[in-house]
Amino acid sequence: MRLTYMKPTMIIAVMLIASAGTANAETITVSKNGRFTSVRQAVTSSQRGDVVYVEAGVFIESNIVIRHPLELRGRKGAVIDGSNTPGTLITVKSDSVLISDLELRNVAISYVDDNAAIKIVNSKHCEVLRCRIFNGFFAIYLSNSQQCRIADNYLKADKGLESNSGNGIHCWTSKDVYVSGNIIDGHRDGIYFEFMNRGTVIGNTSRNNLRYGLHFMFSDSCTYSRNKFIQNGAGVAVMFTHYVQITDNTFSDNWGPTSYGLLLKEISDSHLRGNLFDGNTIAIHGEGAARILLEHNVFRNNGYALRILGNCFETTVRDNTFEGNTFDVTTNSVNSQNTFINNYWSSYSGYDLNKDGFGDVPFHPVRLYSLLVEQVPSSVILMHTPFVNILDLAERVLPTVTPETLVDSKPRMSAP
Repeated sequence: MRLTYMKPTMIIAVMLIASAGTANAETITVSKNGRFTSVRQAVTSSQRGDVVYVEAGVFIESNIVIRHPLELRGRKGAVIDGSNTPGTLITVKSDSVLISDLELRNVAISYVDDNAAIKIVNSKHCEVLRCRIFNGFFAIYLSNSQQCRIADNYLKADKGLESNSGNGIHCWTSKDVYVSGNIIDGHRDGIYFEFMNRGTVIGNTSRNNLRYGLHFMFSDSCTYSRNKFIQNGAGVAVMFTHYVQITDNTFSDNWGPTSYGLLLKEISDSHLRGNLFDGNTIAIHGEGAARILLEHNVFRNNGYALRILGNCFETTVRDNTFEGNTFDVTTNSVNSQNTFINNYWSSYSGYDLNKDGFGDVPFHPVRLYSLLVEQVPSSVILMHTPFVNILDLAERVLPTVTPETLVDSKPRMSAP
């Protein structure tokens, strides 16, 4: 392999060429009484590398298109109001664009176009920082974009019908997108990824969204860490995906007849560690999940902690805490191809004679009553009756129906 040596004079020449477009960069101000009274006018008049500042005031406009690298920044009190006129407020069609510190509001609902407060299309190295977006339909929308950062924004939509609502942060066919520190409230999906590679979602709060707090499909090699998903319609859905890291998140109060904290559907080779599942109808619903490692998670006060269906295999559940759940584990199969080991179960009533911290008697976490509820949902009315206690006791003494292979052979006596 032949290496090409670049002389210092050549390096300087390349740097000069690269900086030529920004050497004459200017600062442009948009204000009610200045030279530019319209954001669109200022952006259209700007040159590559310029900085456009929007002063305090409400600017009624939309369909602002950025076609070259620049910075669009808002001063305190700067508002761009779409006034529900058709179209997207700001469309980015260039690399290296920064939008920050603006308030954007009132994007028109459309059943044909994905109108957004900010839409980034076919672009790289773009950032949206510290913006406040109210009723944005789609608040921030990325399509076929790379190496972008969406951070520290507040996105609020008035709850309405799901058909009249867009997503808070929507990413389609993109890669290396970093989403951090955002608060998303009242949208259809708080965060939506489809055909994303190497996406990172860290430190966000997604709450009160009509459908999912986080919804992603066909998105491989992604990381979701230290987020809070609270009181969303159906919690979080992870589908048709591989190589996902889900760590140190909180899934809480996602409650309803069809709700769950986390749906794992057709997902493989992934890791769930250090998450808290508190007060969900179903904490985790696994369907077609393969080679998943669940460790050091806490399942507390859920209806179902872990619903793992028969088509899940080679999943390891270890060193987790199951405390105060109505049903710790349920399944629809008499066989299990998964491993449960070293978990703490608050419903375990075994003993530890050698005092090593682990129970001497294996624990079967699937209750006969949970299988009855799966088959006959109306039997839930028998909850907390003496009949149910007798049913479960009889099954423990002489197991006949519950999965014999779904067993924690070494349950912990206390939480790890």
